[in-house]
Amino acid sequence: MNRMYDNKRFRSVVNTENGEVGAETVFHYHQDGNIVWADYAGGSIVKGFLLATVQPDGSLDMRYQHVNQAGDLMTGRCHSTPEPLADGRLRLHERWQWTSGDQSSGESIVEEFTEIHG
Repeated sequence: MNRMYDNKRFRSVVNTENGEVGAETVFHYHQDGNIVWADYAGGSIVKGFLLATVQPDGSLDMRYQHVNQAGDLMTGRCHSTPEPLADGRLRLHERWQWTSGDQSSGESIVEEFTEIHG
């Protein structure tokens, strides 16, 4: 299987207002077969983890959990659809829903980045 997500770093570029991930949040993805996982932190997220399976179309069926700056444990589900960019990076279009708190849903976009920004 193509390891299209392995050892990639992503940063949020768009999120709906009820989301907690922001531009300061960095995701570090790993992949083994059709299993993908990542840790993430930054901005309002103290520490987070996600676990996903790669679907036949290359999209991700994901569950996530994190602790925010307020000390709340937040959980949710997400479906991420990859878009290859012209420069070879990946953009993920995400539709997510909290499974904790108000159970609201939203959409976000994260993009792969290759260099570490200040």
